[in-house]
Amino acid sequence: MALVSEFLGQLSINPAAHEPKYPTLLPAADFDPDREAARIETAIKTKGVDEQTLIDVLTKCTYAQRREIAFAYERRAKKDMISALKGALSGSLETVVLGLMKSTAQFDASEIRGSIKGLGTDEETLVEILCSRSNDELVEIKKVYKELFKKDLDKDVAGDTSGNFAKLLLALVQTKRAEPSSMVDYEKIDEDARKLYDAGVKIKGTDVATWISIMSERSVPHLQKVFQRYKSYSPYDMQESIKKEVKGDLQMSFLVLVQCFENKQLFFANKLHEAMKSKGAKEKVVTRIVVSRCEVDLKKICSEYKAHHGQSLQRTIQEHTKGDYQKVLLGLCGPE
Repeated sequence: MALVSEFLGQLSINPAAHEPKYPTLLPAADFDPDREAARIETAIKTKGVDEQTLIDVLTKCTYAQRREIAFAYERRAKKDMISALKGALSGSLETVVLGLMKSTAQFDASEIRGSIKGLGTDEETLVEILCSRSNDELVEIKKVYKELFKKDLDKDVAGDTSGNFAKLLLALVQTKRAEPSSMVDYEKIDEDARKLYDAGVKIKGTDVATWISIMSERSVPHLQKVFQRYKSYSPYDMQESIKKEVKGDLQMSFLVLVQCFENKQLFFANKLHEAMKSKGAKEKVVTRIVVSRCEVDLKKICSEYKAHHGQSLQRTIQEHTKGDYQKVLLGLCGPE
C-alpha cells in the first residue's frame, strides 16, 4: 500500500516552461485543506458514500492542493487518503479519482508503465504519451518513472518494442529536441525538408533513421516550417508521405508526432471524438486524456473540439457517459 508521501512525491515546479498552458483546473481560491479533508472524511463515512462531494472537492482544485488535502486528511483521520478513496470507490470513478491523486508526470509515468507491464504491449497508450509530450514533460516523466518503479524508462521501452518503432521511441525518450529559437534558419528548414523528401518519397524504400533524427531532434516551430517547405519538394504532404512510406506502429508514431507538431490540442480533440463516436465511450482513452491534460491544455482541447466537431466536448461526454463517471469528467472539463 503506497503511502501518501511516497505516492504524492515531489511537486514539480513548472514542468513545461516553454509551452503555454491552457488548464481547466486552476488553484481554488479561499482554499482550506483542513476543511476539504473534513468534507472528504464525512463523504467517505456516509452510508453508501457521498460521491458527489468527493467529485466537488477533487475537481475544483489542482494537484498541489489535493496533495495538501491528503496530508490534512492523514493528520485528521490517522489513515492514508488514497487507500480510503480506493476502499470507498469503484469502477470508472475510482480510476479517475486515483489518477487525480498523481501529478501529471506521475500519471503519465504510471500509464506508460501500465502499457508495457505484463503480457503484450498497449502500443496506443505508449505512442500517445511518448509522441505528444514536450521535451520538458518527458524529462520529468523519466525522473518520476525511476522514482516510482525503480527502473529506467528507456530500458523498459527498449525491452518491450523492436525495430524502427523502438528506435523512434528511444530517440524521443532521450529528449534531444532543440529548444525553440528566436532566429528562423531558412537554410536549415530547406535542408531538413529536402532530407525528409530524399529519405522517403523520392527513393524506393525509406531511410527511417533520417526521419527519426529530424523528428526527434528539431524544435517544434522549426518542424512546423519544415513540413510547410516539404510540400514544395513532395507531391504529398508529410502525413500522406508517412502513410505511403511506413506501416504499423511506426506509422502510428510518426503520424501522432506530426499531428502534435501541427496542432497538439486538435490531436487530443480528435482522439476524444474517436473514443466517443459509437454508443458509449472508450473510457480508458477518455480518462487518460482528460486526467492527464486538465492542468496542461484541456481548455484549448475543449475549444478545438467545439470548432472541429460541431458541439462541445461537455455535450459529447453527456451523451456518451453516465452517472458519477460523467459528473467527474464534466467537473474536470469545466463549464462550456
